[in-house]
Amino acid sequence: MITSPRLEKITAANLDAALAVQVRPDQAHLVSPVVHSLAEAYVYPGVAWPRLIMDGERIVGFLMAFFDIDFRNDGTDHRSGLWRLNIVAGEQGRGYGRYAVQQVAAEIRRRGGTRLTTTWHPGPDGPEAFYLGLGFRPTGETSGDQTVGELDLA
Repeated sequence: MITSPRLEKITAANLDAALAVQVRPDQAHLVSPVVHSLAEAYVYPGVAWPRLIMDGERIVGFLMAFFDIDFRNDGTDHRSGLWRLNIVAGEQGRGYGRYAVQQVAAEIRRRGGTRLTTTWHPGPDGPEAFYLGLGFRPTGETSGDQTVGELDLA
């Protein structure tokens, strides 16, 4: 069970450990690996918010969030949310995913936001039940082959 969780910035000192974060093999097609996320963070500086999920000194996962992005490029649809969530294979089912979503929600609130957006692959092998269980609701939109969901933070 979770003992002392926290989020930690990715640094030169923990980069190799971050790159070693892997989900279960049967989930690999559902979420990009950390190396892909960090490449996106490099390409989109100031947009991506990558963090390790720690429990004590143990790395238990990785998340990447985004804040106040204008999705329609016309000023009418600013969104913040969870871009990526990778929980280490042997650490799943212990509350770290829930903790990660709560931390992203807290950061969005801190920045003045009132909703958290994310996407997930639909289907029995995807994380839809996890997100719905946290209160996310599908928006009716899709992003590629993924469902777009939203959690009201107000």
